Amino acid sequence: MPYLALGAAIVLEVIGTSLLQKSEQFSRILPTMGMAVCYLISFYLLSVSLKVLPLGVAYAIWSALGVALVAMIGLLVFGQRLDLPAILGLGLIVAGVIVINLFSKTVGH
Repeated sequence: MPYLALGAAIVLEVIGTSLLQKSEQFSRILPTMGMAVCYLISFYLLSVSLKVLPLGVAYAIWSALGVALVAMIGLLVFGQRLDLPAILGLGLIVAGVIVINLFSKTVGH
């Protein structure tokens, strides 16, 4: 259950961040409202996952997957290209989360 809540939180945070781009600095009301709702629900679901998962681990997963997904949305939806160093950096972030989840005794499985 904590990973399901965390996964949903990440998806909603990514949607909220995408809507943030569409809000044009809060000048468009519907994307702004959608962003706020997504962020609120996302943080609630993150707090649900924190009942079981350690804060550092949950936040590492949240940030790594969020960054990777937002980068993909940026590419596919907004046409924002990444250079090789950016791609390598994102890969290292995701690799770090994989190492934490596979080898750390901090993660409660």
